[in-house]
Amino acid sequence: MYRIILLLLSVSLTGYVQPLKTYTNTIGIEFIEVPAGSFTVGKLQPTTSQFGFLEQYRKSADDDMGLPKLKASDYEVAKQLALRDASSGFEVTIARAFYMGKFEVTQAQWKKVMGSNPAYFQGNNITGNTDNFPVERVSWNDAQRFIKKLNQLEKGKATYRLPTEFEWEYAARAGNKEDIAWNEINESAHLAKLTPQAVGQKKPNAWGLYDMLGNVWEWVDDYYNEKIFADPTPPKKAKQHVLKGSCFYGDVKNATYMTHAGGPGSGYDTGFRLVVVISESVNGNQ
Repeated sequence: MYRIILLLLSVSLTGYVQPLKTYTNTIGIEFIEVPAGSFTVGKLQPTTSQFGFLEQYRKSADDDMGLPKLKASDYEVAKQLALRDASSGFEVTIARAFYMGKFEVTQAQWKKVMGSNPAYFQGNNITGNTDNFPVERVSWNDAQRFIKKLNQLEKGKATYRLPTEFEWEYAARAGNKEDIAWNEINESAHLAKLTPQAVGQKKPNAWGLYDMLGNVWEWVDDYYNEKIFADPTPPKKAKQHVLKGSCFYGDVKNATYMTHAGGPGSGYDTGFRLVVVISESVNGNQ
């Protein structure tokens, strides 16, 4: 049985609280309404400082590793390289609110729809019940097959799809204009581990979405453009699709909103979450 309720969440540092709708479908997949808004994609402003991390490196080189001392000219070269690679990015507007999966699709949910479990981390590969672990070892086409069958099961109630890359990053940021600080990543991301873990064990973001970073890479709808960042208009065809969010064995340099990776992944580290469009008849019963 589906249900729609209201969830109160803080959505900004100003203390403003707005009601975010939630929706749960007939097999227990939970969704949170993401409000409309704008954000910047591909903003990169690397910095150098003689008194910052380069100075720390120089101290380590002198005191601990026996490496040569950095010269003043080295700092200038680093500064010029940073300026060369800097990018102001481009603004993306999400014109309408949409419902994003609160969690990555789990093994139990996959089994309910597909009648099987493709995940590597189950049975002999991990101890205990993995029903609430994210389903993994799924290709982009596998995700599409799941979506097709789920749409048949939920016909008349809702329509499901993968998020676009821009929807995914916007939802992951949850109003954060800058990229996530490295010292905050481990609060919300399951990283540097040997296996995934059950969804929802880490801190959610400001809109109540869990595991947007870490646990498993997540497929999105867009094709990969073979670049560091997305283009304002995604390619219409390519060899592979985009993965976002990093995975359980990743590190902080990949577990950021900005990471724009291409599949296929390592075979046991790719999962997904869904976007749902709720039918008018269901929406009218809120």
